[in-house]
Amino acid sequence: MIRAGDQRIRREKMARLIEDRGIKHAGVLKAMSDVPREKFVEEALTNRAYSDSALPIGEKQTISQPWIVAKMTELTRPDGKGKVLEIGTGSGYQAAVLSSLFDQVYTVERIPDLSRRARKTIRDLGIENVHFKIFDGTYGWGEFAPYRAIVVTAGAPDVPATLVDQLEDGGRLVIPITTDHKGSRDEDEDQTLTVLTRRRGRNIRESHGPCRFVPLVGKYGWER
Repeated sequence: MIRAGDQRIRREKMARLIEDRGIKHAGVLKAMSDVPREKFVEEALTNRAYSDSALPIGEKQTISQPWIVAKMTELTRPDGKGKVLEIGTGSGYQAAVLSSLFDQVYTVERIPDLSRRARKTIRDLGIENVHFKIFDGTYGWGEFAPYRAIVVTAGAPDVPATLVDQLEDGGRLVIPITTDHKGSRDEDEDQTLTVLTRRRGRNIRESHGPCRFVPLVGKYGWER
């Protein structure tokens, strides 16, 4: 059993390592230092909660490595205001990190058990500004659009137009895109972390290096 104080020390060490790898946004670093990642992993894996690696959470899904969570969060350019949409709630860890950096977080998960577990974990931590929906995330959550940022935590064949349409002007969509796919889902294909900014009717794309995520399954993603 690892004591809470020891976990805090490990969490702060993790945040310093993330900073050393190039994450500079003070709010993101504080969130990574504050959110107890061990609460979002299976009990048997709590000793690995602060290793810089993805971990299984069941249902063939994973909790992303801390550095990529921090990187995707920083790419949204958070300033503590506005609404953010997350596609792929998973464990709820990314949503918890976002919760201190935006006014409201809306998160969509297609797997009911994961969504329910994430909701309980986040509510147990006293976080109240995260809103949950069980649905095909490739549709987004149009009811509360437009969003200042959208974070997609699964690899897509391309950027879903449904999500782009839910960005406000100047909004940023952070999403892993499969590179040179051949029209079929292949979990071994390379992915590129991509940022799409919607600006005055134009969609501007930037690439931010290779990444690896589980596939984005849904109407506007990969088939099951």
